[in-house]
Amino acid sequence: MRLPHNEGWCIPPDAPFYPALPAIYRGVKFSLLFFKASPRAVADYLPEPLEPDPDGACVVGGIDIPFCSNYGPFQEIFMGLKCTFRGASGYYTSHAFHDGPAGIAAGREIYGTPKIYSTVSVKQIERSVLSEASVGGVSVVRMSTTAEQAATSNTMPPLTPAWRLKVIPRADGPGPAPKQLIDCTHATKDLVIHYIARGNGSVALMASPLIDLSPLQPVSTGDGGSRQ
Repeated sequence: MRLPHNEGWCIPPDAPFYPALPAIYRGVKFSLLFFKASPRAVADYLPEPLEPDPDGACVVGGIDIPFCSNYGPFQEIFMGLKCTFRGASGYYTSHAFHDGPAGIAAGREIYGTPKIYSTVSVKQIERSVLSEASVGGVSVVRMSTTAEQAATSNTMPPLTPAWRLKVIPRADGPGPAPKQLIDCTHATKDLVIHYIARGNGSVALMASPLIDLSPLQPVSTGDGGSRQ
């Protein structure tokens, strides 16, 4: 069937690498750790015109997704940097370490999520969660949280607006074709939270020959939270 001029999902249209939205997720577990880094270091990971939060606030999250209708099961660790854009305060996702190829393509092409193919492990043992990502065999993120105090969703700092930078390169030379700053706040629909708790944790951000997160090493660590 011929593809109409104003329609299309991805190429080739008769054999897309990933299905069209919506994607359904079930049994998802999040472990989030809020901390502060050097605002000057945060600024180096932000695209213009985003500006870092004066406190250098950041969040690192480990995600275990046992079921996804579009991309299959996967695990992911992401870095979120608090920043401002046109007077509004939100979080920009600078890195997302991901272990599934279809999810990487969809994340980059749909939302601009900067997904990096990695070896990822997100393990829960009772109320503790250990999350680790390696790139090229070298560990770049290691996070541990223990959340034993029951909490409500309004106790967690808001992570919205949730900004991503969608960049698709030109085919005829260097530079972007589309380049869009996207707010993913409303991408999640029909969310049901079964349990949320809070506690403490630690994170180590390291360097590999391909990725260097060491400048974002925490100067102080806040509450860790486990959402399920």
